[in-house]
Amino acid sequence: MNNKEIKLERRLNPLNVWALALGSIIGWGAFVMPGTTFLPKAATTGTAIGMMIAAVVMIVIALNYGYMIQKYPVAGGEYAFTRNTFGKRHAYICGWFLGLSYLAIVPLNATALGLVSRKLLGGILEFGYLYSIAGWEIYAGEILLASAALIIFAVFSIKGVQVAGWIQTAIAMALVAAVIVLCIAAFLSPDTSAQNLQPGFPEGISKMSGIIAVVAVAPWAFVGFDSIPQAAEEFNFSPAKSNIIMVIAILFGAFVYIAMNYITASAMPWQEMLAADYDWPVGEAVEIIMGRIGLVFLGIALICAVLSGIIGFYMATSRLLYSMARESALPGWFGKVDEKTHTPKNAIIFVMIISLIAPWFGREALGWIVDMSSIGAAIGYTYTSMATFRTLKANPQDRKPLLKVTSALGTIFGMIFVCLLVVPGMPSFLAKPSWICLIVWIICGIVFYFVNGDREK
Repeated sequence: MNNKEIKLERRLNPLNVWALALGSIIGWGAFVMPGTTFLPKAATTGTAIGMMIAAVVMIVIALNYGYMIQKYPVAGGEYAFTRNTFGKRHAYICGWFLGLSYLAIVPLNATALGLVSRKLLGGILEFGYLYSIAGWEIYAGEILLASAALIIFAVFSIKGVQVAGWIQTAIAMALVAAVIVLCIAAFLSPDTSAQNLQPGFPEGISKMSGIIAVVAVAPWAFVGFDSIPQAAEEFNFSPAKSNIIMVIAILFGAFVYIAMNYITASAMPWQEMLAADYDWPVGEAVEIIMGRIGLVFLGIALICAVLSGIIGFYMATSRLLYSMARESALPGWFGKVDEKTHTPKNAIIFVMIISLIAPWFGREALGWIVDMSSIGAAIGYTYTSMATFRTLKANPQDRKPLLKVTSALGTIFGMIFVCLLVVPGMPSFLAKPSWICLIVWIICGIVFYFVNGDREK
């Protein structure tokens, strides 16, 4: 590579990194899952218990990440950990799947802006009807908005990691503030009642099944905390602090999920809410509690969640591609660092171009890819935990009882998450379109691996 002397800059402080993780964890799903998943499958108590268990599981895995970040504080995260522990072949497998997992979420967040318009603004962007794919109507207005957001945040990301970091911090703080306001309003409103939260578990479904259904979404719900190791090379603080930052980000993420579920159920008996078949139960509940002003705060939270996801995964994806190029797993073009801004400019541009194409296929088709790409996050968790176990074994001075336990548990959890996606009958078993996407992606990965010619014997 011709620009080895040009390095990424250490400009991210702990608050920036926390915001990066939280903004990546919380997306559109946190504001729709109460009506589509949480209340129907686990109700209120079941969701709270399941989400807390999920948070503990992710914290166990995060501790493994924290150890590996201290060992390898470089860009690339899971790819770098696997490369240094298991070699190039395993690293390529990890990076190939993880890259799609990150990349798919960028346009998913961008197209969610159109959903915000449909839910809160009366669909003012539903003009210029083009066509439908899998029942999803595609409008020029929504594509224009998604494209504008993708281009603007690509420019911010290229301008410098400090610029992107502070924008992300401001957006994440606004997100948390808006959710807290909604929580306080739900708690104090005369239109809410604790009785509306009952029963704590859905009828006809065992308590354990409901809790497991919530835990099963953990790999998808918390994907994004692992954006922290992707940016490790740009920390302006000790990598040892990454542990507490990841834990706090995961706990805040769990709070937002539980809070939105509580708000939705508090406005009226949650079974009646579901029976009424509202188009968007969360929005309906907020309007009952606070009126139109509540929808303003909900809109702020939604937009912040979507925009922070775009920035967060721009950063995570581009750093992963940069790291893979630096190790010759991808063409050197991806590893070019801008001389002025010290950001992986080409990798960011690539993410932007791919993301600009995705909205033309619609949310439904994009959802197939996102569902399939969830396996990439699970593979990343597994490889990182296995790398922690092996690294501990090779470094006797680091053998701490807690890490030995978390590395073993993390490996088990990661494998379970993979099984949830690929074993028939499991709660998150992939649908047929997602399986087709997965097979195509695997074939592309095999072909590229051999064509690229960078193979370790």
